[in-house]
Amino acid sequence: GASPLHPVSPRGVMSRDITNDMATALDRADLQPAIFFEGAFPSGMVQIWTGPGPIDWDGKTWTGVSVLLGLGALEETSDVVASGTTVSLSGVPLDLVGLAIDQARQGQAGRIWLALLTEERRVIADPVQAFTGRLDVPELQEDGQSCRITISYESRLIDLSVPRNWRYTHESQQVLHPGDRGFEHVTAIQDQEITWGRG
Repeated sequence: GASPLHPVSPRGVMSRDITNDMATALDRADLQPAIFFEGAFPSGMVQIWTGPGPIDWDGKTWTGVSVLLGLGALEETSDVVASGTTVSLSGVPLDLVGLAIDQARQGQAGRIWLALLTEERRVIADPVQAFTGRLDVPELQEDGQSCRITISYESRLIDLSVPRNWRYTHESQQVLHPGDRGFEHVTAIQDQEITWGRG
């Protein structure tokens, strides 16, 4: 079966609207949870899950990871906060470490789903998307033979706290839309004194 979810509680994270099939599966004694992770890298999308071997879901084939897939905390809150999480692989051979780090680019998208499986290893509709964010930084811990790769993801809400450098100026407009002259006279008129009516 699939690897146990840690440290995520399916019941806790799935408190949002879920399908009837998922709700029924949550009450079964032989609960079979799984984690699906999809990440964007320069060479293409990577889709992996916590079980053995490949599995089909969402029109894609997800690769089963033979090494441990770990997750940081996944928090669900009614507050608008920019929380993040981590995705980590342990036992990664050293010859794959450089490739993994070279492929890690800040700002790339990452998504995590919590899924439940049937006894026949079919995905019950529909897995709950527990996190979506952008890649922040990778971190390595090695012991000489293998290592653990941990990639941090930040919530898309982090964008709300990032100051924007664009201004309503001709220069900013040329970067965004070359040739557009809509802001060409902004500088000339910003201190212009205009008298209305009779003067």
